[in-house]
Amino acid sequence: MIKSFSALIAHLSEARNPKRLVVVYPHDEHSMEAVFMALREGWVKLLLVGDKDKMPLPADWEQYADCIEFEYAADAMEAARLSVKAVREGRANAMMKALVNTDVLLRAILNKEEGILPKGRVMSHIAVMEVPKLERFLLISDAAVLPYPTEEQRAAQIGYITEMCRRLQIETPRIAMLHCTENASEKFPHSMTYAPLIARAQQGEWGNLLLDGPLDLRCALDKEALDIKGIKSCLEGEADALLFPDIVGANAFYKTMPFFANAEIAGVLQGTDCPVVLSSRGDSVLTKYYSIAVALA
Repeated sequence: MIKSFSALIAHLSEARNPKRLVVVYPHDEHSMEAVFMALREGWVKLLLVGDKDKMPLPADWEQYADCIEFEYAADAMEAARLSVKAVREGRANAMMKALVNTDVLLRAILNKEEGILPKGRVMSHIAVMEVPKLERFLLISDAAVLPYPTEEQRAAQIGYITEMCRRLQIETPRIAMLHCTENASEKFPHSMTYAPLIARAQQGEWGNLLLDGPLDLRCALDKEALDIKGIKSCLEGEADALLFPDIVGANAFYKTMPFFANAEIAGVLQGTDCPVVLSSRGDSVLTKYYSIAVALA
């Protein structure tokens, strides 16, 4: 079980199997610094799509020239289109957003003829957090894409987050579907989908996992809170992953944890033909670096 970003980086480095990362319009220093951190450690190869003359390449980049490919794009829109094309052609295992607006990149990703979201698939966002108080990773969904997940969208979230847990060597993921109380209610229609989803999990739809809800956040992560309330849960207060009822709660939690709890954080899009690092231009170098690691785990 991989419990920290340092352990994840060590795992990727030890595998000696560098994967190809396509970087969309890497004209900003933070993105370039993050991808070269990974490159120097030997677990990525780079496809940099943009104008090479405008890329802030580090002084030592030529030492790694055999692991770097450049593809010219006149602007961010063309870079997004060419990067998506590279994924479709099997030339990249993951994609990273650099100095390109999110709407421009998503337009290329979602293009019905040339995009990388297969018909019928749900696109969703997963964040991976290293929280000082916990001795394991904590995964959450969805802080960026799905406003109010339907039952089938939530089923897709369960599949994606289970897959990510297994890539982090969590053999039996413990997933909590959150609510403000432990009781489903027609006043909160989303909570009425939890029991059918639990039944699907028990029938083996997503393999070996433990799924429970509705649970409030404290009961999902703290066995003492469960005991005090007299609640029985198969998760036993040790959830590996939290599914939020809506994007508002998930996004607030996502942004609160680094600020108040000193959590290190990474995030990727799932459902597309490859994981997509969709970090903000304002994110730290470490957040972008860890997101690359999660995308290639």
